[in-house]
Amino acid sequence: MAPKAPAKKKPAKKAASPSAPQQIPFVNYLVLGKTPYLRAFECTNCGARFLDRRNACANCFATAFKKVRIKNTGVVTSFAIVMQAKEPFVSATVDCDGTMVACTLLDVEPNPEHVKLGMKVKLKTYSMGKDAEGTEAIGFGFAPA
Repeated sequence: MAPKAPAKKKPAKKAASPSAPQQIPFVNYLVLGKTPYLRAFECTNCGARFLDRRNACANCFATAFKKVRIKNTGVVTSFAIVMQAKEPFVSATVDCDGTMVACTLLDVEPNPEHVKLGMKVKLKTYSMGKDAEGTEAIGFGFAPA
């Protein structure tokens, strides 16, 4: 019997460099990249949009959805100034061209003199911190445009 040829070794997968920063979105509907954006699930039957995955549309009960990019700008349609927190902040609902997004307003003083209904805002991401391995969690909010 002829000796078997040695099995070819598969190239080793390159491990992520410990110095290469890794980021993960805090919520599944935040898409990171050069220009971060929010992504919704849009019902293919009625067009209703949801930030979280659904088994059925809450509007028409259809079960087919497509992923769509949400506009990165919008207007404040409602807000509340939350004072019972470590630091006061503004919780708001932003209308992004028909898609309503609940968020925190960033870079704005938490008082009614600085926040107004109809205020134009834009998507902004920020670091929420790193874990022991150095992976950075990225959150989002909206800041004055």
